[in-house]
Amino acid sequence: QVQLVESGGGLVQAGGSLRLSCAASGRTFSMYGMGWYRQAPGKEREFVAAIARSSGKTDYADSVKGRFTISRDNAKNMVYLQMNSLKPEDTAVYYCGADQVGLLRRRKADYGYWGPGTQVTISS
Repeated sequence: QVQLVESGGGLVQAGGSLRLSCAASGRTFSMYGMGWYRQAPGKEREFVAAIARSSGKTDYADSVKGRFTISRDNAKNMVYLQMNSLKPEDTAVYYCGADQVGLLRRRKADYGYWGPGTQVTISS
């Protein structure tokens, strides 16, 4: 089992950057595939990025490819989302998810553990 807590959200102007962090508890963090999702008001939670447990392979939604970078530090039980060139449409609550299978996943249902989320607001 793993517990997740996101941080690093805030209010920034369009074109700016933010770095989100996700702290995970548990001794087997390195076995989990990790993902970032976001949910804007009135919309479904959508996939943003994922990273596999050990290979470091990554996957991104088309809307963030080239602007966002997901990374992990298994020694610190941390996952990060570096967000550059932010746009107003990136405004959402961002969630960190953990998948115990450990592969790259895009489906929400594949993630068994979620953090409470962190708000990201981009002003135009």
